[in-house]
Amino acid sequence: MLIPIGFIIVTFSVFGGFWLAGGNLGPLYQPFEVLMICGAALGAFVASNNGKAIKATLSTTSRLKRTTKYNKETYMELMALQFKLLSKVRREGMLGIERDIDNPQDSALFAEHPKILNDPMIMGFLGDYLRLMISGSMDPHELDELMLHEIEAFEHEAHVPAEALTKVADGLPAFGIVAAVMGVVKALSAADASPDVMGEMIAHALVGTFLGILLGYGFVAPLASRIERQVAEAVKILQCVRVTLLASLNGYVPQLAVEFGRKALHTAERPSFSELEDYVRGAREAGGG
Repeated sequence: MLIPIGFIIVTFSVFGGFWLAGGNLGPLYQPFEVLMICGAALGAFVASNNGKAIKATLSTTSRLKRTTKYNKETYMELMALQFKLLSKVRREGMLGIERDIDNPQDSALFAEHPKILNDPMIMGFLGDYLRLMISGSMDPHELDELMLHEIEAFEHEAHVPAEALTKVADGLPAFGIVAAVMGVVKALSAADASPDVMGEMIAHALVGTFLGILLGYGFVAPLASRIERQVAEAVKILQCVRVTLLASLNGYVPQLAVEFGRKALHTAERPSFSELEDYVRGAREAGGG
């Protein structure tokens, strides 16, 4: 919701301010300059990326529909689920959660936390490392290195769309200058035109520079920035899982392990100690632990 609101503010501020200052909006309507600028930017985007990067960038539109995917409620639910899993491990051993991990859709523990169950990224990361913990053949330091490597690889891959859009945003002002220069060339080629006509043609040409800068920094760059924020949120929730599992491997009780995970969160979404304790207590009572 914030994306369209931001775009509306940009549009009304720029065009509304111009109109309120006495400007005429008519000359700003230059569809052929928009075609030149956007077409050139699209061509450069296609030429500078491979198929994977193009597909990843186009697929980000579905992820941009929501303001935020991971909030305090999601973090609390994740930590409550981890608490239940680790508590079951403490009671029954690592093999006690094997069936839950192998068939999470049929697990009563996961069914109580549909937000986590329906998130493929979290389920994949959590499930994979719980399976490795069940196997019992990995040292905590080795497991930590593996998790860090996977998080780093995920972060690098997830940043590809943001980097691609950032380059497009940086190139749009230059393509606007190209369109403006072409408009000036067109105007100067009509040397026999009257001053009024010549002035109008020059004004139309300068619209290209304006549109390139507006599209680049008013629309495309904010989308790239939003993707970067979403990547940071995803990385943070993976770090929360990592820290919690490592704390458990190092012998901490489930309640302290999730406290380690709480400390890994950003302060804006991090629940307080008492909030987490109350939530975990509720999870413990619901799980019968």
